[in-house]
Amino acid sequence: MSKIFAMSEAASIGIHSMVLIARNETGINAVKIAENTGSSKNHISKVLQRLVKSDLLKSVRGPAGGFMLKKHAEKISLLTIYESIEGPMEITDCPFENEVCHFDRCLMLNVINKMALEFKRFLDKQTLQDYL
Repeated sequence: MSKIFAMSEAASIGIHSMVLIARNETGINAVKIAENTGSSKNHISKVLQRLVKSDLLKSVRGPAGGFMLKKHAEKISLLTIYESIEGPMEITDCPFENEVCHFDRCLMLNVINKMALEFKRFLDKQTLQDYL
């Protein structure tokens, strides 16, 4: 079945993991996140390392270790998380990235552009604090 919108598994893992981490003040490890999300521990670990490199998380090794927020939950937007994993969100005028349209007007009436802008605004307005 075709989907109108699809988010990458990595972006979904990143956002869900960050909410779980924000809810746990003492830190949470990749195994616990995997249990809560049903995702692969290895994939979660890779995504979380990107978030560590983006300076959103800190990682503590050892049996009592895990991942913790490096910033306050109200300072981290879902857009920041998304773009840390996927890169900057590009909003293009043409869904086919054509520089010149061969029609008098966009056959999609720019609805894809409007949806992308709305999604970006939504992610930017939502912070981890909203999910605690």
